Amino acid sequence: MKNWIWVLIILLVASSCKKYEEFPPEPQIEFLDFVILRDLQRIDQRGVLRIGYTDGDGNIGLYDYDTVAPYDYNLFIKYFELQNGVFKEIFLVTTTHIDDSVVYDTATFNGRIPILTPVGKNKAIRGEIEDTLFVNNPLSNFDTIKFEAYIVDRDLNKSNTIETPPIIIKKR
Repeated sequence: MKNWIWVLIILLVASSCKKYEEFPPEPQIEFLDFVILRDLQRIDQRGVLRIGYTDGDGNIGLYDYDTVAPYDYNLFIKYFELQNGVFKEIFLVTTTHIDDSVVYDTATFNGRIPILTPVGKNKAIRGEIEDTLFVNNPLSNFDTIKFEAYIVDRDLNKSNTIETPPIIIKKR
């Protein structure tokens, strides 16, 4: 019986000595994968970008009321097409019709990551982010694309930039 009590005490002491992960205060990201989503006609329309992240002070994320730059986005994504052997950044333009006027605006792939800060004294975080992106540019005949991405924390620390491998999409 004494042996079991000692084993229980040792297990309790060992479990109370939890080691916390430590990361730099600047966010770090890594490309995990990109999965194409096809529509019912078997045409590639969207894809899911999956990114791993770490942050030593856990201050990744925006509050709902954060809507003015530099806090309007914190996930920044660039879209590229392979054109004549070279990847070229593409800026998609959208149009809105207001009365008799046409308003042109640049579409963005940028996104908003919600607050991820954990409760408690240890703020270091590790996890994954998924973002669903449009992959089929209807204004282009090119079928090979890629994305670049980085994140920014609430102290405006920018992470490293990752990129997807080339993605061949079925357009028709």
